[in-house]
Amino acid sequence: MNFGDLRNKVIFTILMIVLFRFGTHIPVPGINHEIVSRIIEQTGILGFLDLFAGGALAKFSIFAMGITPYINASIIIQLLTPIVPKMQAMQKEGESGRKALAQYTRYLTVVLAALQGIAMTFVLSSAIPVFTPFNIVTTVIVLTAGSVFLMLMGELITEKGIGNGASLLIFIGIISRLPLYFGQTFSLLMIGDINLLQGIALFAIFCLAIIAIVWIQLAERKIPIHYAKKVVGRKVYGGQTSYLPLRLNTAGVLPIIFAVSILMLPNTIFGFLRGIPSVQNLAIYLSTFFSPESVVYNVIEFFLIIFFSFFYTAIIYNPVELASNLKKYGGFIPGIRPGKPTSEYFDRVLTRITTLGGLFLGFIALIPALSELLTKVTTFRGLGATALLIVVGVALDTIRQIQAQIMAKQYEHLIK
Repeated sequence: MNFGDLRNKVIFTILMIVLFRFGTHIPVPGINHEIVSRIIEQTGILGFLDLFAGGALAKFSIFAMGITPYINASIIIQLLTPIVPKMQAMQKEGESGRKALAQYTRYLTVVLAALQGIAMTFVLSSAIPVFTPFNIVTTVIVLTAGSVFLMLMGELITEKGIGNGASLLIFIGIISRLPLYFGQTFSLLMIGDINLLQGIALFAIFCLAIIAIVWIQLAERKIPIHYAKKVVGRKVYGGQTSYLPLRLNTAGVLPIIFAVSILMLPNTIFGFLRGIPSVQNLAIYLSTFFSPESVVYNVIEFFLIIFFSFFYTAIIYNPVELASNLKKYGGFIPGIRPGKPTSEYFDRVLTRITTLGGLFLGFIALIPALSELLTKVTTFRGLGATALLIVVGVALDTIRQIQAQIMAKQYEHLIK
């Protein structure tokens, strides 16, 4: 059995990850990195952004903004596609339309990266010793180029490697920070700032959270499908019973990634406004509402996750098309008439499971507040359940893709 293709994909993905981690250590020239680290420690949202960038922001490296501009651009394009007739027509054109929409996403990524780079430069202006127009433009260009490079890297991983490139880069960024969080917690345990019971409680909460996340990611509703018998000559075809599996969390980690990315946009705007003296105080005041520790942030994140769960389920599954395809191939659901009743049944089931999945994801996002309340340990505040969801979700999705490719190779071998 030849697994050369799979091996090459894994090697390519590893090389891209190594390149990504190498880039996080290349600093933007002319920046006082000690001041940057101090500002990030004092600003919750920047610390959260640093987590997704794999520590690149704290080092103010060329990858400081991470891949969030690309994710934000993807969100905007996907939200506009069902609304704008021209984009809707492109989506129906197949591969050529998909490529055109992907190109729009790239152009928008450059624009958003430039805007975020400008905002970040003004937020961290005190870390730039000589704050001249030339230094501002240079810093923005370097940051924008870094984000665009990560966008291309993510696309290459998706195309030639294993897993979803953008999600995988965020995954690597998060797990690269885990040793820091565990080290800080262990140090506090050693010096007596937290006791053993608090440490055990924290560990138990995170273990239960991981178990719950794995369960929700793997849970599915199996709908029984019967196929009518067909007699062709002396042979009888059909008559089998199979199942249509509908995942409880159909959209995977995308609702969380998109919700977090959208919540970073207001702080990008407020960061830009901080550089304008007349509205500086207002921008600082409003930015406190969008800190990951604030109630407003968590409430908005909860509802955004539910919204994107429904949004992506609607993109992946169309009840009318499901019912039509089922009827075309001679399949039916026991007790449900083909056609409109079947599509209505699919709609009810999808609404029910998406609601459950979305509520679960939303509540999981509130775990940091719960763990902090119970254990009084704040070292994992920067990690959060959102990051935990992404780590577990991306790991499971990547494993599924590897297993699918192995199965495909095995079937190919059997056919030959």
